[in-house]
Amino acid sequence: MPQQQPIQQVPANQPVREEEPGRRPKFDGNNAFQLELRQRVDEYLRSTGRRPRDCWQMYLKTAILLAIFAASYVLLVFVAQTWLQALPLAILLGLATAGIGFNVQHDGGHQAYSNHPWINKLMAMTLDVIGGSSYVWHWKHAVIHHTYVNITGHDADIDFGILGRLTPHQKRLKFHRWQHFYLWPLYGLFAIQWHLWGDFRELITGRIGGHRFPRPRGWELAIFLIGKAIFLTLAFGIPLLFHPAWVAHLFYGVAALVLGMVLSVVFQLAHCVEQAEFPLLRPDTGRIENAWAIHQAETTVDFARRSRVVAWLLGGLNFQIEHHLFPRICHVNYPAISKLVEKTCLEFGVKFTEHPSLWAGLTSHFCWLRRLGMPSTAG
Repeated sequence: MPQQQPIQQVPANQPVREEEPGRRPKFDGNNAFQLELRQRVDEYLRSTGRRPRDCWQMYLKTAILLAIFAASYVLLVFVAQTWLQALPLAILLGLATAGIGFNVQHDGGHQAYSNHPWINKLMAMTLDVIGGSSYVWHWKHAVIHHTYVNITGHDADIDFGILGRLTPHQKRLKFHRWQHFYLWPLYGLFAIQWHLWGDFRELITGRIGGHRFPRPRGWELAIFLIGKAIFLTLAFGIPLLFHPAWVAHLFYGVAALVLGMVLSVVFQLAHCVEQAEFPLLRPDTGRIENAWAIHQAETTVDFARRSRVVAWLLGGLNFQIEHHLFPRICHVNYPAISKLVEKTCLEFGVKFTEHPSLWAGLTSHFCWLRRLGMPSTAG
């Protein structure tokens, strides 16, 4: 088990520093680590004959996940007649939707699914069908999160507003004392907010957290609107033709709560745990002290690397360090390159952290929330 790290504290008489929204962080340091690691991974893939993209395993997994999604939806909407039939199907539908997001959409959105752009685009667009927006996701996740991981005021994925304190540089409120209990059920609401409000708000405002992004136009806007229409038809339109409104809304809620809980927790285990770093910009230069690749490794934590089941279900997102360093390599390669990444980190003195199991990651996130809620860690 990794050693518990002390929380970086802000002096009580100093206000918590929120970085200027228009000021984009830059990274210091040399790129020797990144260049050497990339060379080693490229050589490993060449020497073993592994394909970085267009892996047959991904096409097979995509077919399996889409089949489970379709079957659970059809059985839930058209066949189930009792609570005992509908409830497990709604849970399965939520899990299948998460599986599509973790595996198919995620690799497609990072251009890691295929060497062919149109295939990547098609796979990324599965997110539009299951309630999100592939366009907004690209900017929020692939661009902003992957560039500014765990930088307070820039990484929108670690900003819960007043609801929670996820970094030691965010302001603590009194009720955060209990966030290690109340945030878990709130995670489940993430998908509902995403489906019905979040994407629309960001599209209208043209902002993701403190960052401006270009609003979609032309085909991208059409994909956004058509995707939302398809999702709303699947989630509400068709079920309302066959079931009372309260039944349709109830089982949408069950599937969405399962989806939101799974998506949120997997993200938190990678970044909001005791061993992850939360660096601030240097006040004299306005830059991050480390080079980009070192920053990626030290703000991210792996978990359950030895579990093939976890890796298959989560699309390799238990190998988060590998993913952040090589987002354009298909996730089926992450277990193979993981030891090489770890060895190179150790050689260069770069922090590499893993939790040995899913439970260890969950425990660390719980402890992190509790520590950040304590009065002694207030900024």
